Amino acid sequence: MSSMRTIISSASLAAVAVVGYGMWSLIAPGEDRRRELIKNLPESNPVRMEETRKRNALVMQVIKEAAETNENVARGAWQPSK
Repeated sequence: MSSMRTIISSASLAAVAVVGYGMWSLIAPGEDRRRELIKNLPESNPVRMEETRKRNALVMQVIKEAAETNENVARGAWQPSK
């Protein structure tokens, strides 16, 4: 009886995996749709990509300056320092 239970549970696990894979393949976009999505990403636009690089550089500069100071820069201007 134990071996029959093992076989049935293994078969049901395999069936669930097959159904999951089938649903995934129905929902996932095709190759043409995937190429179109990649083409329309904001990073594919050179101007937008340059803006993102500049913004990232500014953020990294602020983080570097905050790491080099002893002040608590997270407090901001609205909270008085002690």
